[in-house]
Amino acid sequence: MTDQDATPQPYGTPQVPRVAVRGEAQLEVDPEIARIGISVSARGTDRRSALDDLTRRNTAVLDLVKSYGDAVEKLETGAFSITPELTRHGRGERIRAYHGRVHTTAELADFTALGELTTRLADLELTHVDGPWWALRPDSPAHGQARKQAVLEAVQRAREYANALGAQLAALVELADLGADDARPVAMAAAPAGRFRTMAFGAAEAEPPPALDLEPQRQTVYASVNARFTMTPPAL
Repeated sequence: MTDQDATPQPYGTPQVPRVAVRGEAQLEVDPEIARIGISVSARGTDRRSALDDLTRRNTAVLDLVKSYGDAVEKLETGAFSITPELTRHGRGERIRAYHGRVHTTAELADFTALGELTTRLADLELTHVDGPWWALRPDSPAHGQARKQAVLEAVQRAREYANALGAQLAALVELADLGADDARPVAMAAAPAGRFRTMAFGAAEAEPPPALDLEPQRQTVYASVNARFTMTPPAL
């Protein structure tokens, strides 16, 4: 045997053949978190009154969300705007009113609290609620489980190919992650199943509204790997 025969070649040799396969896995798992978007609006004939109303309503929203304690894992304020509304006045324009808006995102892991909080928020004055968007945490064990199953499938598939030739797997040469680990739907994607959207006008009622029954949307976790193995010479 020459040195060339003893050294594995990039694409295998008759003495050291290779088999390349792909392993894939897809899991359906329950979501771990849910996000809702909350927008508070205000309108005033002057800038100060619009800001005062917007601040009051935004404070009411934040206080309500924070009252749920550990059920709320994350609370973030996003866009804020105060915009003049112009109207024609003679040959020119004048400011008719000011419109204000603040957008906040809340992330919850307690889905029972989510249904109650969502309806209570929607019952507030000039408050718009959007969502929920269901998702897994980035470090969810489900991702690792999918990757493990993809590897096991790759090994099983390669072993079946080798056995069909009367050979056996000898060694793993390469295992490549395709970066296909993905939870669907992506957080904050448009129009997810179980979507809740409402806008409330007027003062909140004395009695809190009944909690909305939300059915969590199961998440699809996908993993895919490429694997290369060496095997014993086939019995052809």
